[in-house]
Amino acid sequence: MPTRRAIVGGLGAGLLVAPARGRADALRMSMGSPMPQGHPATTCLVEALDAIRAESDGRIDITLYPDSQLGGELSMQSQLRAGAIAFTLSSASSLQTLVPIAGIPGVAYAFTGYVPLWSALDEGPLSERIRDGLAKVGLTAFRVVDNGFRDVITAARPVAAVSDLRGLKIRVPPSPLLTSLFRALGAAPTTIGLAETYAALQTGLADGMENSLPQIEATRVYEVQRYLSRTGHSWDGLWILAHGRTWNDLPRDAQALIGRHLDAAVARQRQAFVAMNTQSEARLRAKGLVVSTPDRAPFRAALEAAGYYADWKARFGREAWSALEHHTGPLGA
Repeated sequence: MPTRRAIVGGLGAGLLVAPARGRADALRMSMGSPMPQGHPATTCLVEALDAIRAESDGRIDITLYPDSQLGGELSMQSQLRAGAIAFTLSSASSLQTLVPIAGIPGVAYAFTGYVPLWSALDEGPLSERIRDGLAKVGLTAFRVVDNGFRDVITAARPVAAVSDLRGLKIRVPPSPLLTSLFRALGAAPTTIGLAETYAALQTGLADGMENSLPQIEATRVYEVQRYLSRTGHSWDGLWILAHGRTWNDLPRDAQALIGRHLDAAVARQRQAFVAMNTQSEARLRAKGLVVSTPDRAPFRAALEAAGYYADWKARFGREAWSALEHHTGPLGA
C-alpha cells in the first residue's frame, strides 16, 4: 500500500520550485495515475519515488496520486500536456485517441506472450515509432507497466467459440481497437465507465465485460457473472509519461536518478503483475467462477475473415504494421 506521504498533498500541484523538507532548491512534482492503490503499478512506483526522494536528500520530491485522484485518463493526459502535472501513467488503449500508433500493441492476438511484447515495447522500431509519436504531442515516454492480457467474463454462457459472442453486449473501454475487435466477432460492444460496469452487468445493461484478471477481481464483477473465458484477445499496459518541457528542463543528474528508479520500478512491477495474475485466477476459481481457455485460433481466423487486420493495417500504415510484425510475425493476409 502507498505511504501517506505518497498520496497526500496539494492536488494539481504540478511542477513547483519551492521549499520541501526545508530545502529552497527542491523540485516538487506531481504524478497522476488511474491505477488503484493495491495494484503493482502503484506499489512499485511508491517505492521508486521514496528512493528518489531519499537518494536526492529531498531535492527531488515527486508525489503520486493513484486511483484517478487527479481525474480520468483523458483528463490527466490534458493536464500533462498543459504542464499542470509533471508525470502520469496512461494506458496504450486510451492514448490511441491522442496518438493513434500508441494503440498498436493492443491489436488482437498480435503477441503470444511477454517475450516478444517487451522486446517490441522496450526497444526496436515499434517502440521508436510510438515514442516519436508521443514526443510530437510534447510527451516524453519511459517504459511501460503491465496491465495484462485481457479475458472475457459473462453471465449467461462461457465463450468457448466465436459463435458464443454473437449478440452479446460486451462492456469495453473507449478503445477503437477493442470496439472493432468485438464488433468483428459478432458481439455488441458498448462503452461503459469502469465504475458503472458492476451495475450494468447486474441489471443486464451489459451481458459481460473484458479486462485483465486483476481488474476483473478488483471490480468484483464475479459477484454478478459466472463464466470466465481466458480468451487473451488483447494486451494493454500503461506508459509512464512526463511533460516534455518539464523533463528537458531538469538537470541531467536529476534525469538520470529519476530514470534509473523508474526503470527499476517497471522491472519489479512486471514481475509482480505476472504473480498477481496467477493468484487472481486461483482466487476467482475459489469464488465460484467457471474458468475455461478456448482455442484462440478460430477467433483470430474470424477476425481475419472479417477484415479486422486489413482494416487496422490500413489505419496504422504499412511502415507501422511492418514494425509490429517484426515482433509478432505476419498478421492477417
